[in-house]
Amino acid sequence: MKNNPNRKFIMNKPQLFPVVFVAGLLACLLAAPGFAGDLGTEVSGKGRTGTPAAETSSSGCPQNADGTFCWMNPDIGEAWASGYTGSGVSVTVVDRFTGDEQQIGDLGHGPRWRLHGQWVAQMAGMVAPGANIIELDNSEADSLLLEDGLNVINLSYAIEEPLSGYPLEEPYLLEESIVDAARAGAAVFTKAAGNDSVAVGTPDVEGRIDFLATDLIGMQSTIFVGALEHNGTPENKAGLAAYSNYAGSNPEVQNQFLTVGVESDRTGLYGTSLAAPVVAGYAAILGSKFTSATPTQLGNQLLDTARTDTIVNYNAATYGRGEASLSRALAPFRSGRRALRFEQLNFL
Repeated sequence: MKNNPNRKFIMNKPQLFPVVFVAGLLACLLAAPGFAGDLGTEVSGKGRTGTPAAETSSSGCPQNADGTFCWMNPDIGEAWASGYTGSGVSVTVVDRFTGDEQQIGDLGHGPRWRLHGQWVAQMAGMVAPGANIIELDNSEADSLLLEDGLNVINLSYAIEEPLSGYPLEEPYLLEESIVDAARAGAAVFTKAAGNDSVAVGTPDVEGRIDFLATDLIGMQSTIFVGALEHNGTPENKAGLAAYSNYAGSNPEVQNQFLTVGVESDRTGLYGTSLAAPVVAGYAAILGSKFTSATPTQLGNQLLDTARTDTIVNYNAATYGRGEASLSRALAPFRSGRRALRFEQLNFL
């Protein structure tokens, strides 16, 4: 049985207002040939492969000396240098991998046309190049399939319906299995917060609400991810991107909400869709170091080690726990006490 395809990909709304340069290219080149993805050369693990497209290789986002790219937090290069790349971890990107709605962007390999799911999968695979990247098309799948070992599930889409329409008449079989797995803490789940500038779990200005988000509130090992304007530092603090949903007044959401920078001015890509796979990559990297930790323990570690000193006017209602810090999660500490190895923590 084919799963219900009535989903909203939450990168699309911000795509309405990128710089004119990107919008112009989209209008002029949408019908151009050679859009097929060559993710096999750009995503490590089990990404989609295909014939390389006839696209330019020059990039405005050159690779750094440590192998990272301009949109990445420096913590990523430090993790790679220590040997932690996500090996042994499976990252399943639940998204749309069919259709003709493509965006143009540049993650460091030159301008490319990609389907929404391909961009998300590429980002997760570039952050955690040692991870097994799996694409699950949510217009076709009826259930979530978990791999052996640690699983990270990225959800960069929304199911938006009028609040009066709940419970939904159409069965969302895949999403039911996702919520069941989240309830059991079977994987680390990273859910894009949304691009409506409202609190997670509340209706947008049109009275529509993301039921996938509401069903994941309070679920163990689930992290909502909002977008900052850029990667923050204590010297150059970041604010929440204008489009990003925020944590709001619900303490449960605040407790499971993180932010990361989306360097849109460098990549031409906008949206919390591109924030969530960064945290998914962080979870995979964390899992490749702490191989005996459970998904809930890893999710809590990312939440508990978030930074607030890199954020403008930090408050929990906007930013939740703060900006995700991979370096702090890999080398946790307790205030007022000596640094402890992750393996020494009891997680209780």
